[in-house]
Parts: sequence; structure tokens; C-alpha cells
Amino acid sequence: MKVIAIAANTFKECVRDKVLYNLVIFEVLIILSSLLLGSITIGDVKEIIINLGLSTVSIFGTFIAIFIGIQLVYKEIDKKTIYSLLAKPVARYEFILGKYLGLALTLTVNVSVMLLGIYLSILYLRRSFETTDLQLVWAGILILVQLMLVIAVAMFFSTFSTPASSALFAFCLYVIGHFNSDIREYGSSSHLNVVKTITSILYYFLPNFENFAVIASTAHGRFLSAQAFLLSLLYGLIYSTGLLLLAILVFQRRNFR
Repeated sequence: MKVIAIAANTFKECVRDKVLYNLVIFEVLIILSSLLLGSITIGDVKEIIINLGLSTVSIFGTFIAIFIGIQLVYKEIDKKTIYSLLAKPVARYEFILGKYLGLALTLTVNVSVMLLGIYLSILYLRRSFETTDLQLVWAGILILVQLMLVIAVAMFFSTFSTPASSALFAFCLYVIGHFNSDIREYGSSSHLNVVKTITSILYYFLPNFENFAVIASTAHGRFLSAQAFLLSLLYGLIYSTGLLLLAILVFQRRNFR
């Protein structure tokens, strides 16, 4: 119950956050722009809307996950409210989990609203739906799991670093995570065993965000296999859980006195 209460309070704080509103408004403008772009561009209008819409959801959802995620813990410390919270019968792990779930719920609502916007855009232009449009739901779920992983990354760094450093670390890890395959290929082509070992460790150790790269295939109407979907889903949830456990461990050892 304590975790749920903290999550609900965090959700309310996120909804009131001006950064969140600005990003959501910008996302809506991007989708509206895709409608205009689709009406003047030669080609598949639906493909343009899905590609631009999902890309917007992913990119700006990532900004929300990072820039709000790094503030969840630091803000309580900076305002000294962490002392009154921990003085109550609230365990530190409950505090971290509550903050994480609150922001995850915020992004769930955000992604759901934006997916609805994309569907409405398709319906407006095509006056009908196709079977392949169901792929949007699965793509939205994977994008949400990716954002939950980004939240876990941001919160992990925020437990021991400043907001500026946490944002830098989280953003760099996010970018590097999209080039994991390139890192591995570079190591495989190297003649030095040390380089091969280091790149292999980085490939398996760093979060692989390429597992959630389904926007292009979704825009072209290609269904993701059930096995690939489940593996990506499990990967994101397991990696997020691991990072949360590390964040809790670091937060447990932190001294606020």
C-alpha cells in the first residue's frame, strides 16, 4: 500500500509538471504535422503517420523518462522532504519503487493517448482500419517497455549523482544502447583479443535498445513475430528489474544525515 501511495503521489506530481505538458503538446503538434505532411506527400500516407507518430512517442517519451526520472529522487533530497519521508514507516525500497511506478504510469498514459491520436489520424485519412494496424498496439507496448528501461537507468544514476551528471550518463547510455551491434561487429573485426573481449562485455552488459526498434517494420505493415515480441518484452522487464535492484541497493547505503 505504501508503494501504491507513493506511486499515486508521483503520478500527480508528473501530471502537474510543466515539462510533461510541453512535451505532450509538442507530440500532438508533430502528429498533426504528419497529417499535413501526408496530405501533400506522394506515397503511403499511413506509413508516414505511423513512422512519424511512433518516432515522436519514443523520442519525447525518452526525454520525459530521463529529465523527470533524474529529478524523482534528487528533488526530495534537495527540498529536504526525504528526511520526513524516511522518518515515517516507509522503507527505502518502497520509496524507489513508488517513484518508479508513478513515472511508469505517467508514461503509460502518455503513450496510450498518443497511440489513440495516431489511430484517429489513420481513421481520418483512410476512413477505415486494416489488420496490420493492430501492430501499432504491440509496437506501443515495446516502446513503453523501452521507456520503463530508460526510467530505471535514470533513477539508478540519480541515486548517487547530480541531476546534470545523471542526465548525461542516462542519455549517453541510451545512445550507445542503439549501437550495440556496431560495437560487437567492431570487436569481431579487430585483430586484438583485448578489444574483442571488451566489446563483447559491453555488448552483453550495456542495455540493448535495438531490441525495441520496431517503428520501421510497423510503419511498413510487417507483423513482429510472437517470439521476438516476448523476448524483447522479457529483456526489457528483466533489465529494468536489475537496474531497480541496483538503485535500491545504492539508495539503502546512502547516508542523509
